[in-house]
Amino acid sequence: MLIGGQWTSAGATVFDSINPATGERNYRIAGAGPEHVELAVAAAREAQARPAWRDMLPHRRAALLMRIADGMEASADRLADAQRLENGKVVAECRSQVASAAATFRYYAAVCETLGEEITPSRGAYLSMSIHEPHGVVAAITPWNSPLTMEAQKVAPALAAGNAVILKPSEVTPSPALELGRIALEAGLAPGLLNVLPGFGAEVGGPLVAHPGVDMVSFTGGTASGRRIAEVAARKLMSVALELGGKSPHIVFADADLDAAADAIIGGIFEGSGQSCVAGSRLFVQRSIRDAFVGRIVERARALRVDLPDAPGAQMGPIASFGHRERIEAMVDGARGRGVEVLCGAERPADARLAAGAFYRPTVLAPADGGDPIVREEIFGPVLCALAFDDEADLVAQANDSVYGLAAGIWTRDFGRAWRIARALAAGTVWINTYKQLSISTPFGGFKDSGLGREKGIGGLRLYQQGKSIYVATR
Repeated sequence: MLIGGQWTSAGATVFDSINPATGERNYRIAGAGPEHVELAVAAAREAQARPAWRDMLPHRRAALLMRIADGMEASADRLADAQRLENGKVVAECRSQVASAAATFRYYAAVCETLGEEITPSRGAYLSMSIHEPHGVVAAITPWNSPLTMEAQKVAPALAAGNAVILKPSEVTPSPALELGRIALEAGLAPGLLNVLPGFGAEVGGPLVAHPGVDMVSFTGGTASGRRIAEVAARKLMSVALELGGKSPHIVFADADLDAAADAIIGGIFEGSGQSCVAGSRLFVQRSIRDAFVGRIVERARALRVDLPDAPGAQMGPIASFGHRERIEAMVDGARGRGVEVLCGAERPADARLAAGAFYRPTVLAPADGGDPIVREEIFGPVLCALAFDDEADLVAQANDSVYGLAAGIWTRDFGRAWRIARALAAGTVWINTYKQLSISTPFGGFKDSGLGREKGIGGLRLYQQGKSIYVATR
């Protein structure tokens, strides 16, 4: 682990990193405990208060972030391999996410250097202004599905805003965070400004969130964990950003470009083995084309190449852990037991080469309606539920009948209809005639149980700051 610029395993609880594609151990990891949280918070508070960081001019902080981005690009293969070995994403996706993570540091370097403060309208003999200052110490807690992008998305704006960061990666994917810590130190980031504590929620996450020396928590993960963090934050009156679960509707009207829609639906649910918060897991197809279109989706799902992540041409790798595969299997088997029709998948691959890994075939289900738990609960896997709708009112009612509201996709050639539905859907991001397009420059977050706050964009830096108003008398 990385604490105060020093690598240490003293007092750690050692655990294994497991390759989900093979079941083999990658290496052993030093897991932090409450005593390491104390050390990391002390190091972060001391580093954040140093004048050299507190008073650093924006263009110099921006240059530091740029050097971190350079280091990530120079270590691209190493970073991609670290993620692939731990969560089983295919090589092409891992490399793409390294590039995205580096671009995130470059974006926030630019925001840091160019973002100005505001002079507010005076109502008397004074000059009034609104400025922003860092919270202090930010705890960044990240998930296992896309650690490279999630960690950059939190660490880059938090540092750009002037904070110190304690990064707690998932115990499933600790290595990308440790690599980021190494790169940041090599880029010249002062010791203590980025600390990395691998480990488990009870031993690290809980004590970190509750610690009085932590001024803000940024968390991406499950809704249940997010609620617990929000409860602690409420007691502390601490700022919190929560990007949580999703059960996103993907909508197809009869007049859509059906080939393009089919491609997007396949990518939207099966890329990354469906382990994405914005996965389009609920497919709504206009009833007049429902059977033919869903048949096209089933055909494409069956044709997807499920293989070892580093195999040439692999389109889908394993589930990120064996325990998570068991959870997905239990949910699908439960749905089948309740009479939900299985159109394809719902099984492990027959290929003997994959038998030792946590693989699961792309699955398409046809529930009778939206009331079944398989439609309502987040599966976080390669499972698509195909439903029908009759008209706009029926569609909006079904699509919004969810506790989640993270994202949605609409396919139609009728712009007026697309606009009406986009405005009516309770979702933080809506794609029209595209899906899963994400930009670091555009705010991202959810409605309802999908979270609080918005990451990315200029506001993604302000998220890690607090406002201050200053008045100066002019006579």
